Amino acid sequence: MATDLFSLEGRTALVTGGSRGIGRMIAAGFIDQGAKVYISSRKAADCDATAQELSKRGTCISLPQDISTVAGCQSLAERIGELEPSLDILVNNAGAAWGADFDEFPESGWDKVLDLNLKSPFFLTQALHAKLAAGASQDKPAKVIMIASIDGIRLNPQETYSYHASKSGLIYLTRRMAARLARDWIVVSAIAPGAFASQMNRDARDRGDEVAKRIPMRRIGRDEDMAGAAIYLASRAGDYVVGETIAVDGGVALAN
Repeated sequence: MATDLFSLEGRTALVTGGSRGIGRMIAAGFIDQGAKVYISSRKAADCDATAQELSKRGTCISLPQDISTVAGCQSLAERIGELEPSLDILVNNAGAAWGADFDEFPESGWDKVLDLNLKSPFFLTQALHAKLAAGASQDKPAKVIMIASIDGIRLNPQETYSYHASKSGLIYLTRRMAARLARDWIVVSAIAPGAFASQMNRDARDRGDEVAKRIPMRRIGRDEDMAGAAIYLASRAGDYVVGETIAVDGGVALAN
């Protein structure tokens, strides 16, 4: 068996929403495995600061960009195209959430979440299709990793209607895109995170001990839990995992 199954040496990756939270965890893990990593986020100052910090571990480059629109996705793809002849790994992680009572849920809370969580992963991947295919082969496929959520697998008690819809839709979009892009040696898969401390999951961040009581593993997710799953899918180890969504949640989805 190969000893470099999980190595990302010589590979180039783009992680959207990479300045914090799950995106940062994944970017750091990729860098530690030898990848050259571009991170993108809407806030330039945060993106630049995170890239500077992660550059102490390896190569990390900031590419701030709002990708909530198709034009934004195309702009980011063009910028990558000017810097790299091909792209080995794309992590569609940028996302948003919105919670409100059913009778008061606003159209803005629907559109913002669906645009960023579901539409942008499709159109960014579309815009980067040629770059992903350019360096891909049967023996070394390119990878697209969608960051879904266990809220796309099971309901949580919060009234996050557009978030639930976007993440469940992303899981099925992963399957549909995987079926098409495999012919170009591009493997599409997804991760469905559970409770990880982040700006989006403030319960896990601020009340981790309490949240942990509802998790079969009796703890919230750690950085290495998320990095490990992403490295597996991005590396040679995950080459034959096509269209699947891996729940990284300590058993919550199954327990419910």
